[in-house]
Order: sequence, then structure tokens, then C-alpha cells
Amino acid sequence: MSTALFTDLYEIAMARAYLEEGRTGIAVFETFFRKLPTNRGYVVAAGLADVLDFVENFRFEPEELEWLAGQGDFPPDFLEALGRLRFSGEVWAVPEGTVVFPYEPIVRVVAPIHEAQLLETYVLNQIHLQSVLATKAARMVDAAEGRALVEFGARRAHGEDAAHKAVRASYIAGFVGTSNLEAARRYGIPVFGTMAHSYVQAHASEADAFAAYARLFSGTTLLVDTYDTLRAVDEVIALARRMGDAFTVAAIRLDSGDLGALARAARDKLDAAGLQRVRIFASSGLDEWKIRDLVRGGAPIDAFGVGTRLVVSADAPTLDIAYKLVEYEGEGRTKLSSGKPIYPGRKQVFRRSEGGRFVEDVIASAEESHPGEPLLVQVMAGGRRLPFDHGLEAARHRCRAQIEALPEGVRALEPTATFPVRIADGLREAHEALQQRMR
Repeated sequence: MSTALFTDLYEIAMARAYLEEGRTGIAVFETFFRKLPTNRGYVVAAGLADVLDFVENFRFEPEELEWLAGQGDFPPDFLEALGRLRFSGEVWAVPEGTVVFPYEPIVRVVAPIHEAQLLETYVLNQIHLQSVLATKAARMVDAAEGRALVEFGARRAHGEDAAHKAVRASYIAGFVGTSNLEAARRYGIPVFGTMAHSYVQAHASEADAFAAYARLFSGTTLLVDTYDTLRAVDEVIALARRMGDAFTVAAIRLDSGDLGALARAARDKLDAAGLQRVRIFASSGLDEWKIRDLVRGGAPIDAFGVGTRLVVSADAPTLDIAYKLVEYEGEGRTKLSSGKPIYPGRKQVFRRSEGGRFVEDVIASAEESHPGEPLLVQVMAGGRRLPFDHGLEAARHRCRAQIEALPEGVRALEPTATFPVRIADGLREAHEALQQRMR
């Protein structure tokens, strides 16, 4: 579990100021992003389950308060108040796997202002990371056109937590599993593995390495590009002949070179030897565009392994995401910064569909009603989670259904259309009126 100290200094400072001023009224903060990253027609919302775990277990431990006391500016009575603090409010959110667009609330926190303020850093951290990665992964799933995708980017991820969350987010998006053992254990996700070049190098020959590995691991995958890829495929065929019915190798893995040409040549060799059941697994710097080109080029590749470009979302690693105060003590709040509107008050998003396709979203005040499905649901009340399926399988199913309902131009790797999101007249007028009063 993350500590309550996973926050920024100014959050704690503001909490002290709120309490000393007696300013403890109910505040509403909403998390949203302002614009889509390059080559993104949508974003997949993810990270909510981790946020709810954090919020439900939010507390400062005695040793944390002792450390905080040494940082100055935090008197004993304030630290005692922090020691007693538990989240008492409510949370509304779009379920994980939902596609979202600019200015649509993803998470809404309603609580005494000092409580809600202290959650900002963690909420943004998890929603940002997992939404960025789930979106990247979803694009790869689309590009693969039904072929299996496995995540194995832990060694290139930006830290341990990011590595685990990449597994979680990619599974929501449709990946079939991961090579990361701890993430597989933690999330109940299938785990996959092949072998490294070092194993082959450690043996006198590829034939020796393949024979030893195949005898040890039933249904394994053999890495064939350490020296000469097609010669190694011949060694796999020779091994199959020697082992007979004991040969259970499930796949070969290509990890360098012209993957399309090598896959075709390897497939021809395997089929000619009667090894049609041996599949071809490919890796090596893959992203959605490379996967798309291989698939559309007819490469006989059955599954892809994806690492670096997924776990750092190489082409679009950030999202312009914010956690902003939109209401305090029942009154809408905004600011006047140019180009960064904050629509006041609690909001709801209504998604309208026609013929199984999404056609329009309307962002409106939560009190309003518009045609379509309301996206935000209440997931926490009184500091405790409400009954709702936050499981990965539900999020995974939702993600696929949501993406399949998008217009093709919005879903494309290079989007040719922008999904229509409309600000309801009542909300727009309330925003303009509040801005006028503030000026």
C-alpha cells in the first residue's frame, strides 16, 4: 500500500491552513484532461481500483507524523488531527475501461476540503499512468487484429510500480498476459515466458540448448535468432524428429531482423516438416504501427511480445491531466486562466449511441438529464467502497466493447475524426456567469 505521505508538500500545507481557518466545508474536485495526445482519438480510463484502495485505507502512520514534525511549520495539534484523519467522503467515477475525451470528469471526489486536497497527488499519479498505458495498449490490440499480445517491459519501465501498472493497464486493454511474475501473482493475470539469448550462448550449440530446454519445459517457446535464425529453425525441426511424440515445443520466437520475411521463411520450413502446430511469436521494438504493418503485410505471426514502447508509451508518454476544485460549500468554482477552463459544479457525462455506435457526449451539470447513458457512477460513500465490479475482467470486457463502439475515424491509429463532445447550454451559461462575477 502507498503511504499517505505520497503527496506534495503544498497539499499538507493547505490542509493545515484549511483547518486553522475553520474552512472544512464540503469540496468537489474533479479529475479530467484538457487535450488528447498526438495520434490519439480517445483515452481509456484506468487506475480507479488503485485509487479506491488508497482512499479507503488512507491514514498517516505514527512514524510518518514523527518525520513530518521535523520538517517545520506543522504544530502538534495539526499532526494529531492528521493522525485521526480518515477519508469520510464520496467518490464518483467512470468505470475502468471506459473511453473518455477532453474535459470529461474521470474521477469526482466529494469531501471536506482538507481531505479531498490530500488525495490530489495519488489520484493524478494513478489515473494518469494507467490511462496513458491502457490507451497505448488498446491501440496495439487493435493493430494486432485478433493476434495475442504479451507484455514484457518490466526491465524498461520507469520503476517498479510503473512496471506492475503497465501489466494491469495492458490486460484491461486486451493483452493476454505478462512475463512479470509478481504482477501476474498480484493481479491474477496469465504469465508467459520463453528464454534469453544467454541460455543459448551458455551451451556448446543451439541444438544442445534447445534439447535441454524442451525436455525441461513442456509447451515451451524456443528463441531462434541468437546466431542464424533460419538455421536455428532447422535445429528445431531436427529436434522434433529426434524427440518424436515427446516434442511439445509450442512456438519459436523471432527477436531481430526482418520479422515479416523471417516469419514467412520459418513458417514454410515448419509446415514442410509437418509442424503446423508450432506457432511463431515475434518481438523486437514493436509498437502499434509495426504490428499493423506486419499484420497487413500477411506475416504469419501468431503472437507478439511488447516491451519498451508500451511501458513508457513512447510516442505519447503524458496526458494533460488535472485535479481541480469545481465546487465549495454548494457554490461553483472556476478560474480565469487563459486556455484552461474549469466548468463549475458537479458534472455528469451523457453518452448517446445509435446503431451500436457512440455518436456524441454531452458534459452537463450533474443535476441535469440528457439523452444517453450517464458515465459517472458512485463508487464510494462515507469513505467506503460501494458494491461495484472493479475486477480486471469486467474492465477488460468494457474496454473492448467501448472501443468497438467508437467511430472508425476516432479509433484509427492516425485519427481522421474528432469525437463530438458538447458542453450543455446550462453548464456553459453557468460558467460564463461565474466568470463575469469574478471579473
